[in-house]
Amino acid sequence: MRLGRIAYQGAVLAGVVSADAVASAQECTGTLTVAVVEHLGQTSVSIGDVIDLADARLLAPIAPGKVIGIGKNYADHAAEMNGEVPTSLLMFLKPSSSVIGPGDAIELPAAARIVHHESELCVVISERCRDVSKDDALSVVLGYTCGNDVSSRDLQKSDGQWTRAKGFDTFCPLGPWIETDLDPANVAVRCLVNEEVTQDGNTADLVYDVRTIISEVSAVMTLMPGDVIMTGTPAGVGPIVDGDDVTVECGGIGSLTNHVIRRK
Repeated sequence: MRLGRIAYQGAVLAGVVSADAVASAQECTGTLTVAVVEHLGQTSVSIGDVIDLADARLLAPIAPGKVIGIGKNYADHAAEMNGEVPTSLLMFLKPSSSVIGPGDAIELPAAARIVHHESELCVVISERCRDVSKDDALSVVLGYTCGNDVSSRDLQKSDGQWTRAKGFDTFCPLGPWIETDLDPANVAVRCLVNEEVTQDGNTADLVYDVRTIISEVSAVMTLMPGDVIMTGTPAGVGPIVDGDDVTVECGGIGSLTNHVIRRK
């Protein structure tokens, strides 16, 4: 099942996205059956109404309380960053204010000179949980979505830690929806910049798999419904500049495309 959020005639709606839905840079097809009215605008919308996605705007499929990132979780990416695989899970936080949805613009701030894309499979948590065992880890998962851990490499290096480099507004695109029926152990993860493939990996190559990630993160912090964990990025990260179109693809989920602009 696919779960999504849309803006429609001033309303913010969440519900079930049709199995035939397709999201691309050019258009979005399919429907959303309304299950939750988050905000009612100028129109009258009821639970059970079916909305044509072509008449709506896809939003980030969840409004997370927090986003947890996992660093250097593919050996090939650690190598391309001139580093070794961490001996323990390397986690960091991205602010919820960095989250945007499909079609929203990634804004390059003046403070960042070198900004990279990072395509990732993201885990969406379903319930409040703490100290989850590896065996039970997938039981607290609502589903999975695509994410782009946009990062300023120059600030990451100069600051010596990652909060500013990864925390700018618009630096966490998520979407196009949440897929609840997916095996996270074998998901193709790709990135395309202007339709040219730059990253082509698979979660089978994660250093720490999804079960381990959930268990270890939940041993540090209580996870809440809607929290998002970004599982790491494969090799091939590279620069994005004003005018680029960046697409993250995750097998079994779909594609997430964002245009890049320079912040004015």
